[in-house]
Amino acid sequence: MSMDPSADHGLQQLEARVREELALLAYPGRDWVRPRTHASGQHVHDVLIVGGGQAGLAAAFALKREGVADVLVVDAAAPGQEGVWESFARMSHLRTPKRTVGLEFGIPSLSAPAYYRARHGDAAWDRIDRIERTRWMAFLRWFRRMTGVQVLNHTACSGLGPADGVPAGEPPLVAVSVTTTADDGRVLPERTLLARHVVLATGYDGCGAWRIPPAIAARVSPDRIVHSNQPGIDFAALAGKRVGVLGHGASAFDNACVLLEHGAASVDLCFRREVLPTVNPHRCVEFTGFLKHFYELDDALRWRINRHFEVHDQPPTQNGFDRATGFANFRWHAGSPWLDVADEGDGVRVVTPHATFHFDHLLCATGSVVDYDARAELRTLGALVQRWRHRHTPPAEEASESLGEYPYLGPHFEYRPLRPDDAGQAWVSRVKAFNFSSIVSMGPHTTSSSGHKYATPRLVAGITALLMAEQADALLPALQAYDELELRLPDADASRNAA
Repeated sequence: MSMDPSADHGLQQLEARVREELALLAYPGRDWVRPRTHASGQHVHDVLIVGGGQAGLAAAFALKREGVADVLVVDAAAPGQEGVWESFARMSHLRTPKRTVGLEFGIPSLSAPAYYRARHGDAAWDRIDRIERTRWMAFLRWFRRMTGVQVLNHTACSGLGPADGVPAGEPPLVAVSVTTTADDGRVLPERTLLARHVVLATGYDGCGAWRIPPAIAARVSPDRIVHSNQPGIDFAALAGKRVGVLGHGASAFDNACVLLEHGAASVDLCFRREVLPTVNPHRCVEFTGFLKHFYELDDALRWRINRHFEVHDQPPTQNGFDRATGFANFRWHAGSPWLDVADEGDGVRVVTPHATFHFDHLLCATGSVVDYDARAELRTLGALVQRWRHRHTPPAEEASESLGEYPYLGPHFEYRPLRPDDAGQAWVSRVKAFNFSSIVSMGPHTTSSSGHKYATPRLVAGITALLMAEQADALLPALQAYDELELRLPDADASRNAA
């Protein structure tokens, strides 16, 4: 609880407004999806969302607002620790501008700007350009509480597959294997949940895994190297150490800042590009037409745009760059890929085109790779889904092996089965890639708060359309049987009308 009574009062007023706006916008306000039960008697969830971070919360709330009540969210993290913000995100502020909205599904009082101003005051809001990372996480916790989204924490998805025992002619179901960790640390026996639709809101690494380049990992002792996005790095243990960082993006600079703040003797940041990027191409396309309609562009243009982002990467944030370069023991080296890396005595020798370094520890800010085998929920899907290399062959100068591995998604984030005519693969399209793996198909903003405003309605529309189609057979009988009176005539008028 805040020590500032005015801040508490402001938040209480905002929460009252949230409840009022939700009530005002409740029409038609009824759950309309016909329940479904498996032949075994097991309950079937309408939607199961894997991941309770910002994308999962946005999707769950939007579905709830559209009258889809049976939505279950599962997350391996503890309550309030979902997502990246207090695990491996180490920036001081978000990259996106402070006025970015999208999670609130059109409810102004539920927006991040409204929360920030109520909680911290208008003056604090005016002073910032971007929201602080820890305050963003505080907003997400508040958002979850105010929207009533239910998250089953300490529960990890351990696999997906088609549900057995679905009668012929009925829509397929997805079997979701989950493992739950008890309060005492025991991993409980795996169990299976059933769902009509599954949304993978698994973030930036939802396409595979964070990965240190194999050629580097193979030549360095595991206790001397770490990926920048690994949770739980013991930065204090690196005090007094010479640390080499590979990478030029925000994660590289953010981790360098944390290393230096924890007393690293020196940090040398190396990257292969000859010049540090200074222009963020993503800012160019933050407008409604692009964010809302990227999917509708032709394959060649979508590919070329993604190829441009691959070649012309984002720079580090100004804040991260300024923090790092403010340390006298920080140096950055352009045009310096690590040509040779090897353990040497008590440290690691790193050779670049311009110098040879001797480090005590290495940190690789080398991003993620597309690897369907690296994630439990993707292992079965990997062999069954269409990828961009199956659908588009770019000219040689635009070729990209990594882009070709991304899934070729349908209009509502659904995976497309590799063999569409195979009934055994029909369940594949009931799984939605609402994570970074959607970038080539849907654009670069699905995992970003700047894109939720447009991505979430597209996702939800696809789910509700299928739910409606599955119960269309009941529409006419229900309409014909409907007899709730809306007009009550006086007895005399009723008699005269009858005559």
